[in-house]
Amino acid sequence: MTTRAYALPDPETQPEFYADVPVKRLFAWIIDMVLIGILSALVLPLTLFTGIFFFGLIFIVMSFIYRVVTIANGSATLGMRFVGIELRTQQGERFELGHAFLHTLGYSISLSFGVLQLISVVLMLTTSRSKGLTDHVMGSVAINRAARY
Repeated sequence: MTTRAYALPDPETQPEFYADVPVKRLFAWIIDMVLIGILSALVLPLTLFTGIFFFGLIFIVMSFIYRVVTIANGSATLGMRFVGIELRTQQGERFELGHAFLHTLGYSISLSFGVLQLISVVLMLTTSRSKGLTDHVMGSVAINRAARY
């Protein structure tokens, strides 16, 4: 029998790790959407402004790249870092590139189908660990960052 050096916090004994996570995820999402919008607008001159005709596609691609890169390099998007939350694997480890890609893919699929996004929001608001649909599939969780000393 092996024991883990670190595991996910138990919401019963350590509720502070899950306190206000759904609200923080919402604020993080808003911050990230603004940043992605700015990045997408910065790409327009590179297309000689023809990108204005397919700005939605530019926004989707920039969103995917932004999320994968930021999550892979800190287990959180910039919005998540600002509000003090981070993603963890089922083993309690920080996300790496593979986890970041899969989580972003799951998020993108959920966002593409309104019913899946609705299910995800309901799960975040009703489960003890505030996990969305992609988190349930991957076994991941968003938690409040531990204070750094």
